Amino acid sequence: MTYSEALTAAAAAADPAKKPIWPVVLGVLAWVFWSNLTILFNKWLIESTEFHYPIILTTWHLLFATLATQLLARTTSLLNSRHTHHMTPRTYLRQIVPIGLLYSGSLVTSNLTYLYLNVSFIQMLKAGGPIITLLTSWGWRVARPSLESFLNILVIAFSVGLAVAGEVQFVWTGVVFQVASLVFDANRLVMIQILLTQGQGQGKKMDPLVTLYYSAPVCALTNALIALGSGEVAGFEWGVVRRTGWGVLLANAGVGFMLNVSIFVLIGKTSGLTMTLVSVPKNILLIVCSIVIWGSPVSSLQVVGYGIALLGLLYYSLGWRTIQPLCEAAVTKVKGWRRGEVYKYEPV
Repeated sequence: MTYSEALTAAAAAADPAKKPIWPVVLGVLAWVFWSNLTILFNKWLIESTEFHYPIILTTWHLLFATLATQLLARTTSLLNSRHTHHMTPRTYLRQIVPIGLLYSGSLVTSNLTYLYLNVSFIQMLKAGGPIITLLTSWGWRVARPSLESFLNILVIAFSVGLAVAGEVQFVWTGVVFQVASLVFDANRLVMIQILLTQGQGQGKKMDPLVTLYYSAPVCALTNALIALGSGEVAGFEWGVVRRTGWGVLLANAGVGFMLNVSIFVLIGKTSGLTMTLVSVPKNILLIVCSIVIWGSPVSSLQVVGYGIALLGLLYYSLGWRTIQPLCEAAVTKVKGWRRGEVYKYEPV
């Protein structure tokens, strides 16, 4: 299924009669906004303040999400649908805990990456996310393998390799952390997609807030254990919190909470693979912001490699049947324009 087909299918599922596309579009825009804001906020917080604790920062985000969803469940009706789910300990261990563990692994490794690589290079590496997600979908048998898709992801992998080759601040540790983050995230997205698909078949689909309500506690606990094992807790000083400012940390956690909600909303309306494909234009915007804010260096080879990756993702998203008429129309228009120019200046 291509990206455009996924958007159409998601819209049709929402309302078969009208097939509105605007909820999906709004979901995409919300995720792009909150994702980029969270990344830039975290980058600034870790590098420009004394709060050099990426794992503790991630744990704080998830603890905030846990407290926020618990408060909403007890003071509002936003999470009343949780009562319709028979969440037994066995179901929780099989369906929620693995997603929470993968989510924690993705967030921790992603935050650790910022200690070694600049934002621009990280976003270029993330261009390989759709490749990993597609291969993961094949492994979970969510998507059907095809030779065309395989050749397409090879082109994308080659172009991402060009971007990596042009990096002047290449650090293997950061690259390993980023690849691990992509693998964790791909499996998490596919597992959420499977959970939502099975839930729809049984009439027990979880809405985004309920999913976060169940997954945030196990994520927070896992991250806390990782922080203890990594030594961050032992080296943590509470004076850093005061000097950084409670207001700054609360605002950062609030932004992270909105990102978590937007992620579950977008996956519920589309799919894990569609979400990774949408991340490409989001990453371009983030690269531009990184260059403007921090002056991150970007080489011409990186631009070429990332451009090829975008073309490959565009082809995979739209498909040749969609691109071919557009190319033919553009060629026809150019030919018509040239004939008009020749006729205009031709002497009588």
